Amino acid sequence: MKKRLLLYFLFLLPFTNFSQDRVTGLNFASRSEVIAQNGMACTSQPLATQVAIDILKSGGNAIDAAIAANACLGLMEPTGSGIGGDIFVILWDAKTKKLYGLNGSGRSPKSLSLEYFKENNYTSIPSFGALPVSVPGCVDGWFTMHSRFGKMNMEQILNPAIQYARNGFPVSELIAYYMNASADRLKKYKGFAATYMPNGKMPQKGDIFKNPYLANTLEKIAKGGRDAFYKGDIAKTIANYIKEQGGFLSYDDLASHRSEWVEPVSINYRGYDVWELPPNGQGTAALQMLTILEEYNIAQMGFGSSDYLHTFIEAKKLAFEDRAKYYCDPDFSNIPLKQLLSKEYAKERKAFIHPDRAAKEYPAGELEQGNTIYLTVADKEGNMVSLIQSNYRGMGSGMTPDDLGFVLQDRGELFSLEEGHANVFEPGKRPFHTIIPAFITKDGKPFISFGLMGGAMQPQGHAQIVANLIDFKMNLQEAGDAPRIRHEGSSQPTGEKMTDGGWVNLESGISYQSIRELLQKGHKIKFDMGGYGGYQAILFDAERAVYFGASESRKDGQAAGY
Repeated sequence: MKKRLLLYFLFLLPFTNFSQDRVTGLNFASRSEVIAQNGMACTSQPLATQVAIDILKSGGNAIDAAIAANACLGLMEPTGSGIGGDIFVILWDAKTKKLYGLNGSGRSPKSLSLEYFKENNYTSIPSFGALPVSVPGCVDGWFTMHSRFGKMNMEQILNPAIQYARNGFPVSELIAYYMNASADRLKKYKGFAATYMPNGKMPQKGDIFKNPYLANTLEKIAKGGRDAFYKGDIAKTIANYIKEQGGFLSYDDLASHRSEWVEPVSINYRGYDVWELPPNGQGTAALQMLTILEEYNIAQMGFGSSDYLHTFIEAKKLAFEDRAKYYCDPDFSNIPLKQLLSKEYAKERKAFIHPDRAAKEYPAGELEQGNTIYLTVADKEGNMVSLIQSNYRGMGSGMTPDDLGFVLQDRGELFSLEEGHANVFEPGKRPFHTIIPAFITKDGKPFISFGLMGGAMQPQGHAQIVANLIDFKMNLQEAGDAPRIRHEGSSQPTGEKMTDGGWVNLESGISYQSIRELLQKGHKIKFDMGGYGGYQAILFDAERAVYFGASESRKDGQAAGY
């Protein structure tokens, strides 16, 4: 009997496709999409996803649920987010049938000057400590969004995060890894170990972690509103702590902070309108890449082919040269967005791309001028929220104000110290920002809310997701699970220049043939297991009136609906 079975197996072997691990969908898809009628939440932590669903089921809307999930992520994923950081949002309001953009980024200290850095012989702004700290915009972003579109009261919305902070939650394997990786670098700063290393070490996988300091802070915010954070005892504690650490962020800097409603910007890509927020964020780079890619028939090239990958990499290099030159706080510079996103300009930039040779450097266009969390939530009313929030550099600056339960961001590191640069440091200025939410509409109606976290990977990831969905006809989950590439080494908004073409990081799943052909074109290849972002997305199927949800297989994410 065993011999017969073995012979039968050997007979079938030539006809069996073992690369196809699923009976449906592409072989790299980690799971099916989640489909639901009444609401959908996709976040990078299952517990936060469940909180968002609970808020929706309790009568809250997508805005309420997004804020609740974000508050939980600041506790459960402090390696990428928290109320010491900034926030950006694109949301579709079902009532007005319109997209709205929110820039919740904070400004540099008004008492700090470029001269200070020069006099103290800084060639760049430090990554950690008090000097890179800018005003944390997250809390004001919550309340600005909630006052216009929210439904539940903020005490109900923040209560799940407060309860988890006080009673504890089990730390996941990935977050334990990142927390422990931050310990050696940040434990020297006052308050950090007291908050995150209560027993002298970071929590391990499965440990129950509590943050009673954060629970108290969130309770004050829930009861006292945004002013409890920016004008009350919390603001005074932050200011006093930063002064003690040799920094410049003051009570007045916090008290004068306000988020800003902005108009999202878009390009039409093969019949779909792709939306990003304008600078000081880098979303425009994703749109610039897509305007160049639209000049090519990349669907015919094929997903994963060397022709597609080469074209994508060179389009990225071109867009990032403009990113380095033009992107900054629009209050301090006239950014030529219309020209950067025009089809005519895309044709000009395309002319620089050689089909068989990787460029070592590109010029920026000459124009006439006149680690992060992402989540998305949709509700039964048709509201959809695309939200991204971050500390920068994982757990941020290391500055952990006394007994408040969170780390302050270090976004100020991204200013340039080069005089005349659009992104040069100035008092009261918003730095160049990496975190970007995205949205796609079709014929003026909501289609997909999505994002992909991860520094300079974000615009590259956004463009790859759009190409996967539109050119390569992948479903929502496949588009996120598909192997990605990440180019590094482009010129930076801090002043560094690309001179050697940079490096191409490849995720497993790219064929050896494509890799050989990329090498022949002059690309330098690295193989990297991490750094490809964290994707979440919701698609609205108007014909069936259902939501499709997808979540990142590379992280701890979960898509859930009801």
